[in-house]
Amino acid sequence: MEEPCLGHTGAEAVLNLQSNSTIFIAYHPHFGSHDDIMLLELDEKLLPDVLHQRVVVRGQPDEDSVLCTQSKTYAIKFVGTSNSVFLVPPSDQSEFSDNTVENQQVVASVFKVAPGSMELTEVAPKLDKLKMLLFENPYRAEEDTEMEDLEAINKGLYKWDDLVDMVQASDDELRSGLQALSAVEIDGYWRVVDEKYMDMLLRMLLHSSVLNDWSLDALNEDEVVNVLQSDGFPCKLAEHCLHVYGNKVDSGCVWKLNERTVCVHFAREILRGEKRKMESFMEEWMRKIPEGMQASFDMLEGEVLTERHGVNTWVHAFSVSSLPSAPAERFSILFKERPKWEWKDLEPYIRDLNVPGLSLEGLLLKFTRRTQPTMDKQPVFSAR
Repeated sequence: MEEPCLGHTGAEAVLNLQSNSTIFIAYHPHFGSHDDIMLLELDEKLLPDVLHQRVVVRGQPDEDSVLCTQSKTYAIKFVGTSNSVFLVPPSDQSEFSDNTVENQQVVASVFKVAPGSMELTEVAPKLDKLKMLLFENPYRAEEDTEMEDLEAINKGLYKWDDLVDMVQASDDELRSGLQALSAVEIDGYWRVVDEKYMDMLLRMLLHSSVLNDWSLDALNEDEVVNVLQSDGFPCKLAEHCLHVYGNKVDSGCVWKLNERTVCVHFAREILRGEKRKMESFMEEWMRKIPEGMQASFDMLEGEVLTERHGVNTWVHAFSVSSLPSAPAERFSILFKERPKWEWKDLEPYIRDLNVPGLSLEGLLLKFTRRTQPTMDKQPVFSAR
């Protein structure tokens, strides 16, 4: 007959159970549902973060919670089990210290039967909410002068801690999202800057470069900021202009304007709110491009769409940055814009989609139907 395990109490008795051994189990005096205790199943790579308390659960009352590490976001899903999972407390827990029966035989006292566990699945961060929050109150030119009503100006603004509480994303993903939106921290609040204001800043920088004979490939940060400040722009916004439209040449304070970013800016300005004939658009675009820069229509991939009406080709703004990051919503908007897409037109609008565990090909299979009339033709995609 198998001998009962002796010498340990509580959970230790179970952990040290030898093969071909038995142990007595019993209901603990505090046995119950204990709804405040849940099992969490973890991938081994996440254990260090959890054990060292480097994770946080985020979500508003009307949202499904997510668990975030420093760099990733995980959906939390309850998975039930048909097996009985007994929870036995450690013997050193005084509130659960009754681990023996009258004849001094060692028992494992079960204080909860778990119906299942929580599982984690890596998901994309919910950054569409970040975009919505920041665009509630973009920074406008009026704020440079109308500073007497600080309470009204600060309404609808968000500090870092506010965004951490409201956006379901890890800290690293949140910072990347702020960078993608060209957000800037002003007086402790994270802001996006109004397009018209950014246009004023860029035009003033370009105008000053002509007056001061600056090279657009070697702009001195201190000189640029001082001149823009003398023209009435705050120092923070002057610096932000360089960050948005330029790249640092070295570790010092020399900047080079990014040709594509500047050219795309002026294309957006021309097409804002209207379609243009291709010839008219290209003519005005070339006039606006700063001297020394070379613009090509290829720069506008993911920014504009063209369509033919009779003998004319028309162009209109359709920026990937304005589209939602959720794949289902993204494809819905794309197919409202066009019922059918050739691959060369569709690819710029979906290559940024991030769905952990699902490739771009997988997204296409899930949301589109592919047809290809002949082998020498571009594949065409329509809604599934």
